[in-house]
Amino acid sequence: MTTKKHLLRGALTLVSVAALSLPALAQDAAPEAAAAPAAVSPEVAYIFNTLLFLIGGFLVMWMAAGFAMLEAGLVRSKNVSMQSLKNIALFAVAGIMYWLIGYNLMYGNVDGGYIGTFSLGYPLDEVGGAALDTGYSTASDWFFQMVFVATAASIVSGTLAERIKLLPFMLFVVVLTGFIYPIAGSWQWGGGWLSEMGFSDFAGSTLVHSVGGWAALAGAILLGARSGKYVDGKVHPMPGSSIPLATLGTFILWLGWFGFNGASQLAMGTISDVSDVSRIFVNTNMAAAGGVVTAMILLAIMYKKVDVTMVLNGALAGLVSITAEPLAPAIWQAIVIGAIGAAIVVFTVPLLDKLKIDDVVGAIPVHLFAGIWGTIIVAWTNADASFVTQFIGVIAYGVFTLVCSFVVWAILKATVGMRVSLEDEMIGLDKAEVGVEAYPEFSQ
Repeated sequence: MTTKKHLLRGALTLVSVAALSLPALAQDAAPEAAAAPAAVSPEVAYIFNTLLFLIGGFLVMWMAAGFAMLEAGLVRSKNVSMQSLKNIALFAVAGIMYWLIGYNLMYGNVDGGYIGTFSLGYPLDEVGGAALDTGYSTASDWFFQMVFVATAASIVSGTLAERIKLLPFMLFVVVLTGFIYPIAGSWQWGGGWLSEMGFSDFAGSTLVHSVGGWAALAGAILLGARSGKYVDGKVHPMPGSSIPLATLGTFILWLGWFGFNGASQLAMGTISDVSDVSRIFVNTNMAAAGGVVTAMILLAIMYKKVDVTMVLNGALAGLVSITAEPLAPAIWQAIVIGAIGAAIVVFTVPLLDKLKIDDVVGAIPVHLFAGIWGTIIVAWTNADASFVTQFIGVIAYGVFTLVCSFVVWAILKATVGMRVSLEDEMIGLDKAEVGVEAYPEFSQ
């Protein structure tokens, strides 16, 4: 698949399906007549394609709940309300900005270039109307694309937790979802220069996850670590508030990923498309399973104990890794891809601590590092991709997002400021910025 929107495979193709006949009619019919195929009309294909977008869209939207629960479980009790607030706020802002500016920048007349169209608002079909020439409802397409934007912003939220002010975070979300993500997305899914080059990213290991990871990395460097995290050359663990909540968040994300990857097939109007969606589901699931098992084995060998938070991130790393190409791999290849993604997380989480880059939930190893791995390894299973082109795409997205994010974060730091005061950090952002404590009886 070259682009996310413009090359819908089989959207309007008239395909053959097995004719369904009543037994009595089948006995009376000639063998040739009984075997005659029935054609799926463009209207039927339109309905199924639209349905895929809508089902995939609300599954990906449900991932917002997964991120919220994962982050709420991995931050300390005194910051849970803030993480909950940020996650619902960023989803709302992402939707508004993507409708207002982002979608047109990403898909408006990119034509092999670097950016789409600057125009306000995105019109939908008239009430009761249908654009059969596209093969799907305009509104369903916009909704499916929009929920991906919020995912990128959620990645930033977890990394910078427990010490960033609400205002600069939300201002960054405005820029990320309205400008940075859509411009970067236009290069591939909008039919831009990387698409023309042959770069491949089926559902967004780089376009969504690495973009969010690069933005989070820039913010973490400029923001600095939480007070007390790195003292006298030692790393001081800061346990989260609720492992069950973090586990629930991981399962919600795992479920939502079937929409993330499966609906990125972008068509369900043919037998082959439905079969491919099913295959994507299986590969997505097995990559996550490979990530879980690998993380457990490595942790047992390296630390003699199995850290459940690392295992949760192992599952997510497997999911991120397979997202760039969930269709082509054999099942064993999907397991390997997910397993290596988890191994990357196990080894890079302590590396970030050595560099004193404080990533509260491990989002940078999961989404950035595993996303890079998943994007490059596409050429292993997809004969249409090349390692060189995949590497060029990774570098292009990395440089663009990192530079833009650094600039935006630096401006915010110099103007409204990024970090809460030491006193506010000590009492917790629930008290300092939200005014509502998630656990008022025992906040710590």
